[in-house]
Amino acid sequence: MRYRTRVTAPAAALIGTAAALATGPAAHARTSALRGDGAGAPGAETLGDPVFPALGNDGYRVAAYHLDLAYDAATRLVDATATLTLHTTQALTRFSLDALGLDIRAVRVGGAPAVFEQVEEKLRVTPARTLPDRARVTVCVEYTADPAKPLAHTAWVPTPDGFAVCPQPNSAHTVFPCNDHPTDKASFTFRVTVPGTLRGVASGTLVRTESLDGDRTAYTYRSRSPIATELVQITVGDYTVTSRQGPNGLALRDVVPTARAAALEPALALTPGLLEWLEQRLGAYPFETYGLLPCNSDDPNAFDFTGLETQTLTLYKPNFLLQEEKKIGSHMMHELVHSWFGNSVSPATWADLWLNEGHADFYGLLYRYERGWPDSLGLTTMEARMKDTYARGDQWRQSSGPVAAPNAANLFDSQRYLGGVLVLYALREAVGEDVFNRIERTFLERHRNSAATTRDYMAVASEVSGQDQTGFLGDWLYGTRTPRMPNHPDWTVTPVTPGFVAPRNRGSGHYHDASATL
Repeated sequence: MRYRTRVTAPAAALIGTAAALATGPAAHARTSALRGDGAGAPGAETLGDPVFPALGNDGYRVAAYHLDLAYDAATRLVDATATLTLHTTQALTRFSLDALGLDIRAVRVGGAPAVFEQVEEKLRVTPARTLPDRARVTVCVEYTADPAKPLAHTAWVPTPDGFAVCPQPNSAHTVFPCNDHPTDKASFTFRVTVPGTLRGVASGTLVRTESLDGDRTAYTYRSRSPIATELVQITVGDYTVTSRQGPNGLALRDVVPTARAAALEPALALTPGLLEWLEQRLGAYPFETYGLLPCNSDDPNAFDFTGLETQTLTLYKPNFLLQEEKKIGSHMMHELVHSWFGNSVSPATWADLWLNEGHADFYGLLYRYERGWPDSLGLTTMEARMKDTYARGDQWRQSSGPVAAPNAANLFDSQRYLGGVLVLYALREAVGEDVFNRIERTFLERHRNSAATTRDYMAVASEVSGQDQTGFLGDWLYGTRTPRMPNHPDWTVTPVTPGFVAPRNRGSGHYHDASATL
């Protein structure tokens, strides 16, 4: 028997720059949501991302999602209702959501049935009446999902007792219909219904537990901060949720396979120290909780990356975390850094990914070298690693393009990770450590809970340093040749010889273990 509840998400203010799009005369917002005044047009089925041009949709912004998912252990299917609160930014005769592999049964707009069709990775919705500009609209989509369904790409990670999800970069819409782009961050609530022997967990904080007929339990979670769709986590399995305290009273929670909780405890116990070290450099942790999710699968095919920074929970395979601290500590730091760079401040386009991965590797390597742990090359200082990386600069620019100009095929390769670290190192050498640290904190404070571009980072660097850094950073981020490294006139770049073939990264698809913190 399926258990499904139709819940409309509470109204929420739009975040950041999208807030202006939601404003308007209060009377107009109350009365015009389904009135259908005036002419309209279909919303664009893209947000123009340079790496994933088909991703996202225009004509509205999402203020809130409520996802109500019920897992059936017998069929291993998920019966779901997604309720979205939209704010239109134009009059819409039709709008679209990103959706792939979902068996959609019904769509309602403002409570009224709507015509819909699924075309490639879009769910096109035609409401009964034109939606006016600046309207607040509730959209409800009922559907079924099969976590094991073969798709061109998917966020689902099936496990023996349930599932987890890994939406990054472009697969959240295989789990729920959405505006699947990091610029359109929204508030989230999740209601996850599971058999009584299992546990349902999601991003955010547990706010309600319900005992249902048929030995079922429903867990409701709510995010205190907005979440980009690619950062959502929902997991079901035989898990134990453990609690501990982090710095300044931060509530930490880990979601661990019950049978392996004791074995994983040494790794989980590292988190408070990691947080304390990073808060000294980047400021207070930006969310309500943090923890690890070693999902209940060590299958090498479950996912082909080491860790993934879903908001408030970092996804790992258990076996990785069973290693000694010096094997895992710097990568745990890498993933934790994403809470600031990537989650709190998301990339405005996927071409800005270096802001996520460059910063995560930068602080992860600093942490490693402070503890005297040699890296994968046997090097023990940031200067030595950057000199080695600098020598590879022109080769990487030929094989992977400039640091801030990736494509879908090379998005997650070393140029975005170590290449990004090299840019940050060069900036720190140019402006000094104190100014660099102020740039970092100012950027995070200014763009918290929103998305930022590479140009936004350049602007903060220029403002804080008191010098225009656009040309300097532009050469490092977009140039086809590696610039001279400040303070290191003796460093040389290995020339690109005819017939040069770049070494392949480990991994396949979008995901690569390109992080130097491993």
